[in-house]
Amino acid sequence: MTFVLDTGILGRLCHPHVAQHRELTEWLVETLSRTPRVTRVVLPEIADYELRRKLLHLIKKNSRAQQSLARLDELTRILEYRPLTTATMRRAAMLWADARHRGLPTAPPEALDSDVILAAQTIEVGGTIITMNRKHLARFVPAVGWEEVAGGRL
Repeated sequence: MTFVLDTGILGRLCHPHVAQHRELTEWLVETLSRTPRVTRVVLPEIADYELRRKLLHLIKKNSRAQQSLARLDELTRILEYRPLTTATMRRAAMLWADARHRGLPTAPPEALDSDVILAAQTIEVGGTIITMNRKHLARFVPAVGWEEVAGGRL
């Protein structure tokens, strides 16, 4: 199985010492330590961008943001990092236009709409997104909530 991390889930992994995030962090450590590894965990560049910009903005106000940014850098090295490509962005543009034609946009017209970019990256790896925003993302790709992964229902 291939799981793709949404920004909210990635943010929780960058704060592993917060009690409510421990179960997710433990799941990731266990998943990555299995031999042979049967589950891929993909960190998409669009999620890295969304979280990184927020952490960089917070660094001057919050000393923990620097630790979270260091954890994000670590995760980009240990997880399967999926960079953005021209093909990804073209697929995302098609998803964006299709959603608008169906009357189901996921963001305002002037927004970049990272949901369709994330969906395009997920399609490329044949994955399922772990998210806290299933409503928007499930329009395009399989999407599950963290509680489904934690509960072993997948």
